[in-house]
Order: sequence, then structure tokens, then C-alpha cells
Amino acid sequence: MDDKTRNKVLLVLFLGVLMGALDIAIVAPALPSIQKFFGVGDRVLAWTFTIYVLFNLISTPLMAKLSDTFGRRSIYTLDVTLFALGSLVVALSPQNTFAILLFGRALQGFGAGGIFPVASAVIGDTFPPEKRGGALGLIGAVFGLAFLVGPILGGIILTIAGWQWLFIINLPIALAVVILGWQVLPITHPASNRPFDWAGMLVLGIMLASLAYGLNQIDTQNFFSSVASLSVWPFLLIGIVLLFVFPRIEKKVDDPILNLNLFKSRQTVIASMLSAGAGLGESGMVFIPALAVAAMPAIINEHNASYLLMPVVLAMAVGSPLVGRLLDKFGSKVMVFGGTFLLAIGMIMLSNSNLISMLWGFIASAAIIGLGLSSLLGAPMRYIMLNEASVADRTSAQGLITLFTSVGQLTSSALIGAVAASMGGGVKGYGTAYMVIGIIAGIMVILTLGLKNRQQELSMIANQAVSAPTN
Repeated sequence: MDDKTRNKVLLVLFLGVLMGALDIAIVAPALPSIQKFFGVGDRVLAWTFTIYVLFNLISTPLMAKLSDTFGRRSIYTLDVTLFALGSLVVALSPQNTFAILLFGRALQGFGAGGIFPVASAVIGDTFPPEKRGGALGLIGAVFGLAFLVGPILGGIILTIAGWQWLFIINLPIALAVVILGWQVLPITHPASNRPFDWAGMLVLGIMLASLAYGLNQIDTQNFFSSVASLSVWPFLLIGIVLLFVFPRIEKKVDDPILNLNLFKSRQTVIASMLSAGAGLGESGMVFIPALAVAAMPAIINEHNASYLLMPVVLAMAVGSPLVGRLLDKFGSKVMVFGGTFLLAIGMIMLSNSNLISMLWGFIASAAIIGLGLSSLLGAPMRYIMLNEASVADRTSAQGLITLFTSVGQLTSSALIGAVAASMGGGVKGYGTAYMVIGIIAGIMVILTLGLKNRQQELSMIANQAVSAPTN
């Protein structure tokens, strides 16, 4: 494939990932309008996000496996089409029928679950090793861009039109992605036609949904009593039990939904653990405005506190493509080590009450965290998985990164909320919570020492090129 065609492929992937990422950030400004339109309370309104995350989690391993089985182009266009249909359902939801909106959001999440891992696998299929890092970095930068322009774009649309247009805008983008994708994305074929692992998919879906629902129902202000309630512990118990049942099923089938052999690689295990830690740190950023109000009440209030997320977002938008380019030169170990180190330093800085009482200290802490996350959420982890997985399992391996990141994100709010509440909230409570994440990030730094260096990565890439089948 020549460079011109690769650039077209990258454009299609960029637009698809941008559409999915933008839809998360752009919805936030519309929540008051949605709440008024449907007449629902705060707890019910929260399901606008929760159901999206639930079905995104379920979809990720399914779409990843379907991509490995039926081809990247078919599944990528299917994911984008499902996302567009979900957007249409949400936009057309009648007043006082919130359940229809939730169905549309679930369909959106189900479609979005496969977009990023399939896009990453396409890059592995079409870009040579020396250009993969830059391409993955560009795709990773989409999330920083989306969270930067999403709230602004959402605010502009809401001033001139109804909240429904936030979802209608997805339709022409999706149409363009489907048409271009069908023209330029490569056609891949499965190595064999083995039966699909429906039993494994069912168990995995129930397991993830149970854990996600249980974690999301935890009341962080009354942590222990809420965990003991019937809305939490039965679902967590089901998830934990199925966590042991699932591997037994996967070992008995010819073509498992999640290839457990991937975990025989130390690199895959480390990358999965680091991804969960990255998700933990990323979702922890949600509490930055609350900490800022408590730390600087004289200059920060509820109306301007969200602006202190900008240093994180800007640092990620700048850092992701930069990390991608440096990745091709220095390898994943150096970049991941740097990312975990910066994340640990930034979190510890946020836990220092004297430092964050000054605006510059808060901004510096947030920017350092953003630079760290740009390495952990961007190209390096996916680069590791591209090297460790066979072509047949390439998308499934990418799905693991998304899956473990989502698990970290789901755990984060419960962890931070519980720690903050137990310490009395305010600067002390949130500061202690960020110190806990800083300690976890310190453990992540140690884990990176087990990753392969650049010479070992290049040797593996060379061996894959020699052993790759020819068509």
C-alpha cells in the first residue's frame, strides 16, 4: 500500500474515532436540557452515561473478535453504522420517553465499542513498523481533541438549536466514514472458519455488565453501606463468580472470544495492568474541579472550576502525537516509563495542599498528568499489543487494552469517592485520594521495567515479518 492510500485509510479511521470520542464530551453541556425535556431526576439522568459505558464494555471484545473473524472493513463500517443508528434513535426520542433515549445510547455505546480497537488493528495491518507509532499517536490524539472542542462545540450548537442536533450531527459524518471506509479500508480474511464462541460471549457480557452495574451503583458518600445493599453486592458477586467460570469455557472452545494464550506473554499482562492503571488516572480527572473549588475558594467557583481540566486536555492533545513519533525512535518501554513516572509525579503534586492552593501549582500538576496520560492512553500500549499478538488475534489484543482501560475508569470513581469521603472530603479528602492514585502510578513505574527494550521489539517485528503468511 502506497503512502497516499495509507493517508486515506488514516483519514477514515481518524473521522470514525473522532465521532465516537466527540459524542462523549459533547453531551455534557446538553444534560440540563435533556433532563428538562424528559423530566427525570439526577440519578436517572446519570444513566445517559452509564448505559453507554456498559454497552461499550460488552461490545469491545465482541467487535474485536468479529473483526478478526469476518474482516476489519466489514466490522468497522458495521460499528459506525450502529453508532449512527443509535444517534438517530436518541435524536428522535419522544418527550417523556427516556427509555427510548437510553436504548439509543446503548446502541451508540455498542457501536462505539469496536471503533477504536478495530482502527488500531487496521493501522497494524497497513502501516510498516517504523510508521505505526506516529499513526497510533495521531489516532490517540483524537481523544484529547474531542474533549477540548466537544464542550465548546456543544455549547455553540445548543445556542442555535435543540439538544437533538448534538446527535443529528453524527449522521453525515458516519455516512462519509462508511462510504470512504468501504472504498479504502483493506479486506482481511480469517485464517479458518471455526464456529463463533457464543457461550463465551454470553458469559463475558453478563460478567462485564454485572461488574460495571455494581460499581456504578456504589454510593461513594456511604461506601460500605451501599456495597452491602441489594443493588450492589449481588451484581458484584455474579461478576466475580463468572470471572472464574469464563476461563474454563474459553479453554474448551476452538476459537475463543478472548484468546487466553495472549496472557502467556508477560508483555500482554503488563500492558493490560498498565492500561487499567491509566484508566484509573484518567477518570480521576473528573474530580479536579471539586478539588480546585476546595483548594482555591477565593478565585475558583462552581462556574469556572471546569476550566482547570484544560491543562490536562491540552497536554494530552500535544503529547499524544509527540509520543507516537518518539515511539518509533525509542520504543515503548522508554515512553511508558516516562508516562507512568509523570503520572505519579503529577498525582503526588495534586495531593500537596500547599502547592495546589496556588493557581500555577494546580495548572502545573494537571499538565504533568496530561503528559503522562498521553503516553499511557495513546500509542505505546497499542504498539505493544500489535507486536505481541498474531495477525489473527490483532484486534482482540487491541480490545484488551480498551477493556482494561474501561475497567480502570469504572473503578476510579468508586475508589476516589470512597477515599475522599472517608477522609472528610475537601482538600484533605481529595488530596488523599490523589495520593493513593500516585502510589498506584509508582507501582506502574516499576511494572514498566519488565517491558521489552527497543532492540528486543525490533527483533520481534523482524521475526513476525519473516513468519507472516503470504496471500
